[in-house]
Amino acid sequence: MSGELICVSGPSCPSGCRIKPVRRGRFHRKCDSREIQRFLCRGCGGSFSEATGGVFYRQKRRSLGPVIFQMMVGGFSQRRATLCLQINRKTLVRKFVAMGALAQHLLHNTNIRMEPVKVMEFDDLETFVHTKCKPLSVTLAVESGTRRILGFRVADMPAKGKLAAVALKKYGPRRDERPETRDELFGELSALLAEKPTIKSDQNPHYRAYVAYHFPDCEHLTYKGRRGCVVGQGELKRGGFDPLFSLNHTCAMLRANINRLVRRTWCTTKRKDRLSLHIALYALYHNLYLLGKARSHAPT
Repeated sequence: MSGELICVSGPSCPSGCRIKPVRRGRFHRKCDSREIQRFLCRGCGGSFSEATGGVFYRQKRRSLGPVIFQMMVGGFSQRRATLCLQINRKTLVRKFVAMGALAQHLLHNTNIRMEPVKVMEFDDLETFVHTKCKPLSVTLAVESGTRRILGFRVADMPAKGKLAAVALKKYGPRRDERPETRDELFGELSALLAEKPTIKSDQNPHYRAYVAYHFPDCEHLTYKGRRGCVVGQGELKRGGFDPLFSLNHTCAMLRANINRLVRRTWCTTKRKDRLSLHIALYALYHNLYLLGKARSHAPT
């Protein structure tokens, strides 16, 4: 009966009451044809369901979620995806933001359950928000050999080279967030690395101090940067053995599968936080599906 009250040890009340809630019927959710359990709090008298407070709470057309996910990690822009699915762009953005927030949480949780990383590679991938006068730096860390993405951070950085004077005149001074975001990323990575790991990077003069501070027992190997090949647009290196192949190949895959990172494109990032959500979506797909599929097809 829908009005019957049954004591359960289910979810807690969203208002913070510590009194155990009771079941109070179910309701049919039209968007995915599921029966959702409803609860009643005996403390405050409020009602809620098992869907209350979830990532996709109050979202409609949930069947579009998997399709949007595949498009966002497959090189589609948001506008092209809305044209293909015949939906409003606001609908896609709501689902994109919710899935990106969930992916950020799952990326770290899935990585921390795997074997400790013995060899790690890291470097900065550069892009921009809105205009090249507002560059961004994406610090990316991967496991050497498997190419598993361990973590990343997106940071503002000042323009450099010929655009430095133009950017300063047009947009004013730009704060460099790279030092603090590297500290934050390395603090997160410390839980994923094995004892006395090997860390590889290029010869950026700023990297050595960060690595020595966060991983004092590691072996830090640095390699001179090389010219990129045309196909990889700078990430994949031209000819010969690349000691940072796992990292550079992963960066090239990011640029190929995330539309806003493709070089020479008019699909540019408008918000730094949305770029972070998009990379989190791809990183989760990369780790759980692409690498898993590659392992299943590897020769034994």
